Amino acid sequence: MIIKDFIDMVFPLHCLACNGLMERKEELICTHCRYDLPKTNFHLHSDNELARKFWGRIQFKYAFAYLRFIKAGRVQKLLHHLKYYGKQEIGEILGKWYGNELQKAQLDQAFDLVLPVPLHPSKLAKRGYNQCDSIAKGLAEGLGIAWDSTILMRNKANISQAKQSRMNRFENVEAIFSIQTPEKVKDKNILLIDDVITTGATIEACSLPIIEAKCKSLSIAGLAVVYSL
Repeated sequence: MIIKDFIDMVFPLHCLACNGLMERKEELICTHCRYDLPKTNFHLHSDNELARKFWGRIQFKYAFAYLRFIKAGRVQKLLHHLKYYGKQEIGEILGKWYGNELQKAQLDQAFDLVLPVPLHPSKLAKRGYNQCDSIAKGLAEGLGIAWDSTILMRNKANISQAKQSRMNRFENVEAIFSIQTPEKVKDKNILLIDDVITTGATIEACSLPIIEAKCKSLSIAGLAVVYSL
């Protein structure tokens, strides 16, 4: 304890959301930022903005996202650390917090299995990890259910979505995902998780093979959702 106190004094920890100094028992995200995160509370309302985005596109049971993605805001900073600086603990912590909220809303019985949106093997090898895996792990822990990153696979790499038109984004992700073990999906209530949902094109492309594998139900979740689309 004395050694840890000395290390904390010499090398103080900073919150990855606001860059402020953290208290001794805080981890990665300070208490102020935790309770000031821009939550959507979509899981409390079935007719929410994200659900409406997917109406008429895919058949789903629930669609919700934990946080609002605001440019240059806390959420963007946290996701930047998660995606580009290897801070996978952020995904696990935020996923667990979200899972706890879903459990409090009595949604823990609605799902059997969490599936993360996968990376192409070449990108996974280059980055060394899939940020969605850590989110899925934390979310599953918070819900008290299983997760699996080997079932849903990306068959081919797609070009960057950032500068694509809306229509091109949908065409770009069409049919690039597949289910490796359909028996693990059949008759299961699946919760598909992505880090940030923008147009929903990637989620839609992932959903199609899951539905074709005869899942009992499919639900959609994002750690964050972008609004200005």
